Amino acid sequence: MKKAAKILIPILCVLLIAGAATCYFFYHRGQHPSKWLVEGDDAWKANDYEQTLSSLSMMDNTWQTAVPQTKVYELVKAHFASGLPEGKTQKKAIVIGYDGCRVENFRLLENSKKSAINLLLQDGGHAAFCYAGGANYPHPLRQNTDTAPGWCSMLTGVLSDKHHVTRNLEPKAVEPKTLVTSLPEDGVVESSAFFTTWTGFFFEPDSTYIPEAKYCRKNHINAKYRVGFVDDLTRRMVYAELKRKKCADFTFAVFDYTDHAGHATGFTVENPDYVSAFREEDATAAKVIETIRARKTYSTEDWLILISTDHGGNGCGHGGPSFEERITFIVSNKEIV
Repeated sequence: MKKAAKILIPILCVLLIAGAATCYFFYHRGQHPSKWLVEGDDAWKANDYEQTLSSLSMMDNTWQTAVPQTKVYELVKAHFASGLPEGKTQKKAIVIGYDGCRVENFRLLENSKKSAINLLLQDGGHAAFCYAGGANYPHPLRQNTDTAPGWCSMLTGVLSDKHHVTRNLEPKAVEPKTLVTSLPEDGVVESSAFFTTWTGFFFEPDSTYIPEAKYCRKNHINAKYRVGFVDDLTRRMVYAELKRKKCADFTFAVFDYTDHAGHATGFTVENPDYVSAFREEDATAAKVIETIRARKTYSTEDWLILISTDHGGNGCGHGGPSFEERITFIVSNKEIV
């Protein structure tokens, strides 16, 4: 038995290291098959960014009148506070996050084969310019245009001067609570779920939401936190959740396709890997919406579906005050502004 253990333990260690290395590679490198590209994608060129945004006719507002990213919080709260439409018996909501997705990707929607954004807009949905950083361009930033501060502002409805998440890998105190915690704790919903690919939310020692996740477990709040490590696993978990008869009433799901590609090779439509990442991300979200609509109880459920991003990008990074990093978007099946 001891001899077998001596042989098996090194083998298991090698397998674990190999698996971790594989996850690390695919997590930090945005590799997206060319099958996601469509004819003409290689012809896109970066234009004057203000001119590009002004040409997006599907938006309900202008970038100058962009709404703050805390609008996501307001829309979710308003949805659950409103009355049920005739024939509906239960409220549900989902926020689908496209991490690091520049709004110029909307130029690609016209010839998209499968697109969540198109699904919502073609069914009477709405799209609006939004801004990250706590203040619209060109006013001074009030918080960094990074992942943790951005999503935290959407989940709490306040900026980093109140939620105190100023950078990535900085644990957030329980207060102010996110929608993932407050909605089930206050009895607004029975359950909530948070799905992510990035380990910096609640997997690493200094992850943003570890204190809040512990609070939920300690107080028996029906909120689940799941990390997929790679987008392929994350989407599978989201699909599985939405197929459950009693799926979470509020779901927050963040995919990293565009952020990975942007950091690896550049946040721009001139970069085919970034374009392919957006197309794959948008197609993944379309499958999420199709899964919702395929629910046996869908006809009696009043769903709010939101798609948004935490920040844009400039070069191969983000966090700063540039136009490209700050102007983002919200797409919804219901009115935004």
